[in-house]
Amino acid sequence: MSDKHPFDPEKIIFIDFKMIKGQADTPENFDISKVTGHQLDHSLQLGFNLDDQLAKADFFVNIKTDSKGKNKNEASGVFHLVFVYQIENLAALALPDKNTPLKINSALANALSSVTYSTSRGILLTRLQGTALQNFVLPIINPNKLLRSKR
Repeated sequence: MSDKHPFDPEKIIFIDFKMIKGQADTPENFDISKVTGHQLDHSLQLGFNLDDQLAKADFFVNIKTDSKGKNKNEASGVFHLVFVYQIENLAALALPDKNTPLKINSALANALSSVTYSTSRGILLTRLQGTALQNFVLPIINPNKLLRSKR
């Protein structure tokens, strides 16, 4: 995509956030001290409404403790977070394309991925306090890898 209309992060406005699903399950008699790590599966889906200059980011997270068999059952968490952004110059950054529904400016996609992921980290840190997943922290990743994830 041409840089005739360069991406400007200050033209992104955070409009709304919703937790569609936020569930942490802990089996009876679960011993958090036996947890040695966590398994993580996550994905991001971006959607755009050009008429209203909106972008929607659906972020899905599945977490499971790993006790190396020392707990009979593992604790788990399932989350679906939705973020809505207004982008003042979206029409210049998301263009119809013959091969895909839209050709999205890579800097815009990266920014939406980065903001969504890092904000989700903070939300999960607070939501998981006091649960068997309290020691889980969403790891730092390259946001471009998240853009390639499929659900």
